[in-house]
Amino acid sequence: MSARPAATRRTVLRGAALTPVAGLGLAACSSGGGGGAALATPTAPVPLGSENEVPKGGAKLYRDANVVVSRAADGSLKAYSTICTHAGCAINKLSGTTLVCPCHGSQFDAVSGKVVQAPATEPLNELPVEVKNGKIVAGPAA
Repeated sequence: MSARPAATRRTVLRGAALTPVAGLGLAACSSGGGGGAALATPTAPVPLGSENEVPKGGAKLYRDANVVVSRAADGSLKAYSTICTHAGCAINKLSGTTLVCPCHGSQFDAVSGKVVQAPATEPLNELPVEVKNGKIVAGPAA
């Protein structure tokens, strides 16, 4: 056999060895790694907590509901889904007003929902939010 077919076989094997590794990386984003089918954006109004929990100019992450709520200097509230728009992972870290996705490091501004660090390119999904009886409620029909 010539050297050429052996080199071709090695190249194919090298490529085949990378395939399972890439698949594992994607699996980490869709299960157990913080994201997945069990974790989703609210589809109905969700009570989050006391209106006083979100300071003016700040934000609060509600991990169990996959929502972040921010309050502008004028007191108005905004809410966003914390399901990363890159790979669907649940964002579990808020540093100041910056959300950090655990899967690939995408970062989002909790005040505007905009991407501040790739690999995500799309902003977070904004959710309706209001205060009812002193409690923050976010999600469709809120």
